[in-house]
Amino acid sequence: MKIYTKTGDTGETSLFGGKRVKKNHARIEAYGTVDELNCVMGIARSFNDDDSIDKTISDIQNQLFVLGGDLATPLENEKVKIDRISEFDIVNLEQMIDELSEKLPPLRNFILPGGSKTAAQIHFARTICRRAERKVYTLSELENVGIYVLRFLNRLSDFLFVFARYINHSSNTPEIEWKN
Repeated sequence: MKIYTKTGDTGETSLFGGKRVKKNHARIEAYGTVDELNCVMGIARSFNDDDSIDKTISDIQNQLFVLGGDLATPLENEKVKIDRISEFDIVNLEQMIDELSEKLPPLRNFILPGGSKTAAQIHFARTICRRAERKVYTLSELENVGIYVLRFLNRLSDFLFVFARYINHSSNTPEIEWKN
């Protein structure tokens, strides 16, 4: 099977279900940014040597594939059956945030993104997550994206912040406080 189809040579691409849209369509921008986020999570994973952190990153990457498929499939397309982001996914992120937060010292000041290579990449992923959230919000003004996608991205960026702190904490890498 060839990787190239030549069907996108004129600036259009297909959504799940076959509908053709321009490559700069808000939906493509949204799931393209989620794909970028997933790639940065993969870079973070390549720097990591802790099995539990690796599993967490892997789990998040798999969720990002679900999210990408969700965004690539308009809600009105009922012919295509896919997994979609759900309330369960949001609750799961909240539980992980709470569990990791209990293991961290209280945050008393703003911190600069950075630390270990893995944590720095997770901080970078957080900023891409926020951009994905903005792209999805733009899409939501044009089309129905459901009630969970934006909430998931908002919670995921919170999780990534706490996760980066946890990675630094678990590797005894100090956080650098912002000095103004």
